[in-house]
Amino acid sequence: MDISALDYQAICDFLLENSGIELGKNKQYLVQSRLSPVLKKFDLTSFPELVQGLNSLKPMTQQLKVAVVDAMTTNETFWFRDSVQFDVLLDYVLPELLARKEGSVKIWSAACSTGQEPYSISMCAERVIQKLGKSKNVQIIGTDISEAVLVRARQAVYSELAVSRGLDHYYKAHYFSPVADGYRLNSRITNRVKFQPFNLLKPFSVLGRFDVIFCRNVLIYFPNPIKVDILRRMADALEPGGAIFLSSTEAMPQTLTQFESVRMGGARFYRKK
Repeated sequence: MDISALDYQAICDFLLENSGIELGKNKQYLVQSRLSPVLKKFDLTSFPELVQGLNSLKPMTQQLKVAVVDAMTTNETFWFRDSVQFDVLLDYVLPELLARKEGSVKIWSAACSTGQEPYSISMCAERVIQKLGKSKNVQIIGTDISEAVLVRARQAVYSELAVSRGLDHYYKAHYFSPVADGYRLNSRITNRVKFQPFNLLKPFSVLGRFDVIFCRNVLIYFPNPIKVDILRRMADALEPGGAIFLSSTEAMPQTLTQFESVRMGGARFYRKK
């Protein structure tokens, strides 16, 4: 089913306004392939009808909007992605935080998809806590605009293929148990992780304050003014001296002077001044 230039622009505008995602030009094939199942699910016969539904006041409109955002959100993820960053988290950032901080250490995994990133963080925290030999409270929140992926994240059950992507034998042997559908992550890892649907365009105050933020492989989908605004507000949400991890292919905009770049062990993160 082809999509007209007018309907494509209407969907682009909807995504930018509701999720911050900027599709750009010549992505009609992507919209058609990802939204065709949505048409079928909601018994819509064409893209003009879909656009009309997004602008409707009918009760099903919110469900349709959620379905469109879910379908158009990229949810590619795997365990310990950019592994050198997790080495730095494991060997430096978490030990230093847990050694000096009396209260809870709070970590935010933004755009967490099906949970591999926050659970990887939790496994690092488990190893550091065991090494310190002290009871320490680490609270991790994983957020994503897609409610569908968060349902899967909360289940904490992963297929053989999903487990094989980035997970070495140590973590699989120590923190997973075989089940009928694949492997279930152990409760001592999942208990410190909570998931919440959240749109990065919304105010962060409802989430609280954090010692570490992971915001990786998501800002590349936002136009630069929105990207800068998100990072500025993340700076406000970080405790003094807190760390933010971007993906290895991203750099902090020079206009944001709240951060200093830290290079360590082949990885880079940004510390709030």
